[in-house]
Order: sequence, then C-alpha cells, then structure tokens
Amino acid sequence: MKSSQFKIKSSVWQYPGMAGWHFAAVPKKESEEIKKKFGSMKRGWGSLPVAVTIGDTSWKTSIFPDKKSGVYLLPLKAAVRKKEAIFDKDKIELLLKVQA
Repeated sequence: MKSSQFKIKSSVWQYPGMAGWHFAAVPKKESEEIKKKFGSMKRGWGSLPVAVTIGDTSWKTSIFPDKKSGVYLLPLKAAVRKKEAIFDKDKIELLLKVQA
C-alpha cells in the first residue's frame, strides 16, 4: 500500500496579490514522491485532495502543482492561520495526508 502521509517543514509566504493568500510549499523531495505515487489521481489544475494538520487544527483542502518551482503548494486558510498564529515568513511543521 502506498504511504500517503508526509511530515513536512516549510516556510509560509504570501502571494503578492490583493487577495492576500498565504501558502506553504511542499519540499521538492516530498513533492516528487507525491507526484510519483498519486499524480495519476490529479483533479482540475493538477490538484490533489489532502487532509492537513498544523498544531491542533485539521482541515481538508487540495495541494496544487507550481510549474515554475516543480513543487506542490498548500494554501493556508485565514481561519487556520489565525487559530495557529501563523504569519508570513513563519516556519511551520505540518502533517499532510493525500486523500487517495
């Protein structure tokens, strides 16, 4: 059975647009492993459904491939950032589980 769970360390960054979206990049090694194992299950825009836990907060979302960097990007909802006191340029640890 394919392991679908990944412990990830990443830095938070804000998209330079008016919407103020914040993201965490899935590191290259893990992104390549996710693509190899689950890439055939991609949905619109190449997204993959995931369950994420940061601190005491868990939610379901999707990761999206970034063609420039070759990694997956995880959008961080404002409610999660507020609850976990996460800000731009913070280093975070998270548990990501691909919902295969």
